[in-house]
Amino acid sequence: MTTAHQSELPSPEVQQLKTHLKATWESGNYAHFATYLEPGALAFLDRVAVQSGERLLDVACGAGQLVIPASRRGIDATGVDIASNLIAQARARAAAGHLNARFDEGDAEALPYPDAAFDVVTSLLGAIFAPRPDVVAAELLRVTRPGGRIVMGNWTRRGFIGQLFGVIGRHVPPPPLMPSPMLWGDEATVEARLGSGAELDTERRMYRLAYPFGPADVVELFRTEYGPLVQAFRTLDDAGQDALRADLDALWQEHNRVTDGTTEVHSEFLEVTALRV
Repeated sequence: MTTAHQSELPSPEVQQLKTHLKATWESGNYAHFATYLEPGALAFLDRVAVQSGERLLDVACGAGQLVIPASRRGIDATGVDIASNLIAQARARAAAGHLNARFDEGDAEALPYPDAAFDVVTSLLGAIFAPRPDVVAAELLRVTRPGGRIVMGNWTRRGFIGQLFGVIGRHVPPPPLMPSPMLWGDEATVEARLGSGAELDTERRMYRLAYPFGPADVVELFRTEYGPLVQAFRTLDDAGQDALRADLDALWQEHNRVTDGTTEVHSEFLEVTALRV
């Protein structure tokens, strides 16, 4: 099995960052948090249009938001994620549904699969958070067969979630070794990362974020269940937490498209389809 080359192995500083990121995504309750993202995930899966007999890998799969519905459709689907608890939850969901979906704990920068093992490799709002994007790109290409597809959904800097991370960053600066995940939402950057091994097509789309409660409660949901915000709040004192919460409340209120006591925000993302050469 081919894995990351020795030159791609992380330095001690990067390994420390990766340990921190793993702890981040294992905090909160992402499995429940992601239930509100499922309509957009299903629409993404529909557009991927995996064909009968194709092997699907979802990288940074969370608790199976793509793999579980794909498996229900009869697709040979595998998910991989760095968060141990999410993989355990995904396996439990698959077992409860009597599905053949496979879930592996693993790193997007060192995928535990042979070369050209999959026909379709997806990552919806996940692999963008790995600290070494060039290594991630190389791994996505490596495990995709020639003629296969890589399909990613990547938040953009100017979109709502990009702005949300900007708010977080003003209160809790990101680690110095961590490139912005939102760079995956820039066409030129994606071309530089994947273009040497694939023919690319990109389209900017909107992801509908809808919640049956108001913006203040959405902020509370993010604070308690979304790993990056769980960790951000933990680093701040009471005054800092109050300031971050106020800025997040203002952002959600500003972008809320409805006035009926619920919340609906649309966030731009870049959908990338890469045909492996």
